[in-house]
Amino acid sequence: MQALLGIDIGTSGCKALLIGTDGAVIAADTATYPLSQPHPGWTEQDPELWVIGARKAVAGALARAPGVEILCIGLSGQMHGLTPLDAGHRVLRPAILWNDQRNGPECAALTEAAGGVEGLLSLTNNRMLVGYTGGKIMWMRNHEPDLFARMALMLNPKDYLRLRLTGEVASEVSDASGTGLFDVRARRWATGLIELAGIDPDILPPVFESQVVTGRVSARGAALFGLPEGVPVAGGGGDSVIQTIGSGVIAPGELQTTIGTAGILAAALDAPQENPDGRLQVFCNVAPDKWHCMGVSLNAGGAMSWFRETFCRGADGAALSFEAIVAEAAASPPGARGLLFLPYLNGERCPHPDTEARGAFVGLTARHGRGDAARALMEGVVHAFADMHALMRPMGIDGHIVKASGGGARAPLWRQMQADLFDCDVVTTEGAAEGAAFGAALVAGMAVGVWPDAGVAAARCRALTRESPEPGAVRLYARAHPIYRSLYPLLRDSFAALGDPVLDH
Repeated sequence: MQALLGIDIGTSGCKALLIGTDGAVIAADTATYPLSQPHPGWTEQDPELWVIGARKAVAGALARAPGVEILCIGLSGQMHGLTPLDAGHRVLRPAILWNDQRNGPECAALTEAAGGVEGLLSLTNNRMLVGYTGGKIMWMRNHEPDLFARMALMLNPKDYLRLRLTGEVASEVSDASGTGLFDVRARRWATGLIELAGIDPDILPPVFESQVVTGRVSARGAALFGLPEGVPVAGGGGDSVIQTIGSGVIAPGELQTTIGTAGILAAALDAPQENPDGRLQVFCNVAPDKWHCMGVSLNAGGAMSWFRETFCRGADGAALSFEAIVAEAAASPPGARGLLFLPYLNGERCPHPDTEARGAFVGLTARHGRGDAARALMEGVVHAFADMHALMRPMGIDGHIVKASGGGARAPLWRQMQADLFDCDVVTTEGAAEGAAFGAALVAGMAVGVWPDAGVAAARCRALTRESPEPGAVRLYARAHPIYRSLYPLLRDSFAALGDPVLDH
């Protein structure tokens, strides 16, 4: 049996997935690993954990499919993470991850050096957001100069796995887009910005299109991961980008949502649309003739996890299951009896690039219970998606169907909320249920000619569920959403004031 292997280096674990040449899932396995938060706002991970996790996940998937012949391997992983290596490709320090908030001053300095937001957009078509790799490099230069002086190479997480698999140094256009140092219009490093930043361009890996074979499993990689030597490894893609094709989204007019720790609204573009104020992210897609537009809210499933741990414990002290919390939310009517939730628990990225933004329940009364709060929280995540879509519409992105993915998509209530707020059908696909690893396997198939292009590959995604809008809820949300949108501008200054160290200590 011939198969394609997708490996996804996530924030909390690694998933390995085998699909057949018909796109059907053959086997999958996941291995988890911890996250380190040594200081408030810092998130780090030991890259060796990714290798250990990949070894376990690959072994588990292969054990479920004995005798399978792997045609190609595709890689995906959490974006923006900085893995600094010395000249011998040894890791210098724990990787600084996508949701790390320490590099705000460095991002501001890079933006100023580029001539402000307008100048930066002219070079990359994106802001230098806190969390992007470029700001992390500058943070190391400012705060860890000894380690910075030894840094000969920087890689994003999936590209570090490629190095350990093949011995080759490479990245691809979608992950490179998320460094903030990439000219997404021309699909190459933004040499002007890199020069302005004073970054040695030699520390940046060569960049290829996502479906290009960037190496083959080496003898050392074969021994380490239990894979045949010589299997080709495709460029792959950053998780936020590659999971769109994994959800079957490649044509204009289709939207893809992800409710994981963060919330993502994404769409494919046939041309690199201008990004006027930089509140959206315009990246290179994993298809060579397409681009990718997305908005990222930092708090989606993560907000639900916070709510569960903080407010949803039983008499024995154990947290309730997510299913139990969603059941309580379902007992509350659409609109949560006039309660709204702003999901900015860790600052926000889109549509409000504001590290000082804070979460808020607005409209609380004595009649509201925990189920209403749970429903308002879930609705707040979807309101944030609608906020992002309002930014996309002027770019010609007017979705007629939503393809939902991520852990949150397993909840029919969350899917129905999306159908009602977007006023269109919401579907899940087999690929979306499997996450970015499925997209990585599809790109691997493109690399070796199993599928001739991204459109044919995306068509492998079979629909599993469908929710259609309910007219009454559509009308209710049409009235509630403008109220939601009005709240952040009214509270922005108060959020900043509450961050005063005298108050927040």
